[in-house]
Amino acid sequence: MDGGIIWLASYPKSGNTWLRIFLTNYVRNGAEPADINDLDGGPIASARRAFDDAVGVAASDLLPEEIDRYRPAVYLQMAAHSDGPLFLKVHDAYTRNPDGQPLFPQAATRGVVYLIRNPLDVAVSFAHHSGITVDEILPRLCREDFAFASRRDRLHDQLRQRLLSWSGHVRSWVDEPGLNVHVTRYEDMVRAPYPTFTAIVRFAGLPADPARVSKALDFSNFDSLQAAERKVGFRERSARAATFFRSGQVGDWRQVFTAEQATLLVAAHRDVMHRFGYLTPDGIPTF
Repeated sequence: MDGGIIWLASYPKSGNTWLRIFLTNYVRNGAEPADINDLDGGPIASARRAFDDAVGVAASDLLPEEIDRYRPAVYLQMAAHSDGPLFLKVHDAYTRNPDGQPLFPQAATRGVVYLIRNPLDVAVSFAHHSGITVDEILPRLCREDFAFASRRDRLHDQLRQRLLSWSGHVRSWVDEPGLNVHVTRYEDMVRAPYPTFTAIVRFAGLPADPARVSKALDFSNFDSLQAAERKVGFRERSARAATFFRSGQVGDWRQVFTAEQATLLVAAHRDVMHRFGYLTPDGIPTF
């Protein structure tokens, strides 16, 4: 299909926003960096307002299970109205609604860029974003029933998102039969940006122009994003966090975790960490 959705899928705090900013700069190919508060593509897949507009029924009048029954149709509609690839951020795991339908229909899908990051670093960044301690965030990365925006005593800006555990989230997307998935490690985005982002551009079916890739990377580097956030703010920053673009470093967990905390998280996710190169054969973290 010429159109269709390219899902930018990830567990939270795995580089999704950085990728969206890069793609916006790449597609626009402007003389100045794109406004970080005006990114191309649709809103996050779980945006409540987009759901309300598409369905014609307020999500606040529906139960989460009822919302999940509508969500596949929303994405089919979005894909049908896209002239070219539509990049759509998603933090949900790849799950099914009560009728057994995938929330993200393959008929609406052009491809999936799945971003994966060392869960040890994810935990540090996620704790900062959530305004809680590492001890409080660790169990969330290990719970198969973990979900965003799931409380029913308040109205969230986003729909409920079932994340599962960190390992469960990864497997849900990369092991789903029939999906065209391009897995990208955050660590490769940081340490080898040019070939890593060029591969994403090619996967998306965009022309891979070397000068354009380099310019988009310059416009999207972490120092520039931090400066832009200080100047104009960033609307996706959590109210519980001082900043959104905090560190972006690889191996930040080594300055934060105790040995016991690291051991607990590695034990919970050993298989998937091994699979994607986050552990040596002896079980030692590689980043």
